[in-house]
Amino acid sequence: MSRVQLALRVSDLEASIDFYRSLFGVEPAKRRPGYANFAVAEPPLKLVLIEGASDEPTVMDHLGVEVETTDEVNAATERLSALGLFTRVEDDTTCCYALQDKVWVHGPGREPWEVYTVKADAPDATSIHPVGVSSQASCECGVPAETSAACCG
Repeated sequence: MSRVQLALRVSDLEASIDFYRSLFGVEPAKRRPGYANFAVAEPPLKLVLIEGASDEPTVMDHLGVEVETTDEVNAATERLSALGLFTRVEDDTTCCYALQDKVWVHGPGREPWEVYTVKADAPDATSIHPVGVSSQASCECGVPAETSAACCG
């Protein structure tokens, strides 16, 4: 099983949760302070809501493909690298209340995409940066700060 992920930065988390609950007919799969995600079966979608500034419109934060295993993340890394795309691998990173393995690439418009697997639940949203990546140089999940504000699983 794999599914597309859409992460949105929203100004009113509770109103957004209510809207997407109605739209997809499902309850959030995970809720934490400033964060919620929906695991939608049909269409297969992981919808992530990240609380943003209260006076800002909703914006796309990043896109992703959730896969079941680290082997699938590794296969995606090899395939994307072989195509000549710059990949950024993050193993055992804690992001959006989940321990994950992932790889990042950017589309032609600099839109960030991640291929990731959730290995376990985590008590908080903080991230463990890969060696050589400081929090000043990247956002919570190691994506260059100029391209994305957060990542989620």
